[in-house]
Amino acid sequence: MVEPIFIDGKELSDNCPPYIIAEISANHNGSLERALDTILAAKESGADAVKIQSYTPDTMTIKSEKKDFMISKGLWSGRSLFNLYSEAFTPFEWHARLFEYAREIGITLFSTPFDETAVDLLEDLKAPAYKIASFELVDLPLIKYVAKKGKPMLISTGMASLQEIANAIKTARLNGCEHIAIFHCISSYPTPLEQANLSLIGLLQKEFKVQVGLSDHTLGNLAGIVATGLGVTLIEKHLTLSRSDGGVDSEFSMEPGEMKKFVNECKSAFTSLGSSIFKRSDLEAENKIFRRSLYFVKDLNEGEIITSKHVKRIRPGYGLHPKYLTKVIGSKVKKNVSRGDRVSLDNVDV
Repeated sequence: MVEPIFIDGKELSDNCPPYIIAEISANHNGSLERALDTILAAKESGADAVKIQSYTPDTMTIKSEKKDFMISKGLWSGRSLFNLYSEAFTPFEWHARLFEYAREIGITLFSTPFDETAVDLLEDLKAPAYKIASFELVDLPLIKYVAKKGKPMLISTGMASLQEIANAIKTARLNGCEHIAIFHCISSYPTPLEQANLSLIGLLQKEFKVQVGLSDHTLGNLAGIVATGLGVTLIEKHLTLSRSDGGVDSEFSMEPGEMKKFVNECKSAFTSLGSSIFKRSDLEAENKIFRRSLYFVKDLNEGEIITSKHVKRIRPGYGLHPKYLTKVIGSKVKKNVSRGDRVSLDNVDV
């Protein structure tokens, strides 16, 4: 059994419903007030945690419009990396207020740092965990730096090979991180449902023996619900106050009402799994009377020999178990019986 992880005192394990993380990312749209409102929306939706991203344009890339620094495909095609991150970043000077507000309203907040300066800031703010983005999974110096803080690390695996995932986990462990989870992730925004490849969840669980979650960029609830059935212990989903307001990540983000429904449906999916210990539900007990059992369908006098014409396997289930039919046929009745009487050890000599 994989050891549980605890974030802010909350358990992440297969004994609990998936830990739902509402990712704000760039959905603050440049407004601190909107970021605060989104944290509140995450809390009201029932999410367990809310996550931000900690970087500046200069810690991500350089200002350049050379071909290497231009995005040519996908949702952000035509933009330079610096331009994109300049719109999307969460200013460092907001962070203290965001953490303070999250604590005020009672929801866990942590972040994805993208360099050491971001980690230092988050340590000062007493972040309870760290997320490593898919694109940073190969940045082993960053993983080493984060691991030394001794906090739980949640690592997304988009684009990564099994060897790259293994290298990241090994680096984290060698540098003092004992609590690691990985997210199955497809780094496509949004991810078509038919490309979600949720079957990889089982492979990741078997291969790495850590808590496995889903960083879900598909639209809608289905992938998260199916992943819950496959045993994920945490799910990350982007949250925006309103897609119609636009923004870098709005197209593949949930609105608050959708997030609330998502949280509830994932919890219901978890509840429906029940226990892997074989035990029939108590709810079924009363329906056992509708099983088949042995009944007399002809009147017989004491001492008569029972033939196949005298007994049938029928509902309800108050009579003798059907497995006794071959023993009942050819035996004698102990006393007079009539059509509709149960076959029992009291009236049959078997």
